[in-house]
Amino acid sequence: MDALQLPEDYLPVLIQTIVALGFVVVTLTLSSFIGGKRKKIRTLHKGENFECGIEIKGNARFPFSVKYFLIAILFVLFDVEVIFFYPFAVDFKNGTWNDFYGMLIFLGVFLAGFYYIMRKKAFEWE
Repeated sequence: MDALQLPEDYLPVLIQTIVALGFVVVTLTLSSFIGGKRKKIRTLHKGENFECGIEIKGNARFPFSVKYFLIAILFVLFDVEVIFFYPFAVDFKNGTWNDFYGMLIFLGVFLAGFYYIMRKKAFEWE
């Protein structure tokens, strides 16, 4: 099998791109003709925020601690990293030593990041 990629090898990708773009253009054009135009009506009631049927009370822009967002972001970050341990654990018996060393490197980086946020006292509430 020849490793050289010829321009005609990319013909299916080009056709798929043209079909996708054509679909988008046709859909947007037809929707603008069929849907028509709407006038924007601005009223006091229409411009209000609506949240789950609850009436607006006060100003939503009050200050609160950034620690909440920090904990949430760290949870998502480490939760996603822990997901990468699962495939290694499932296929542990069929793995090679290179897989094991790669997982040790990954675990080292994972623990270094965890140690860093512990040293920065990101989990301490004041």
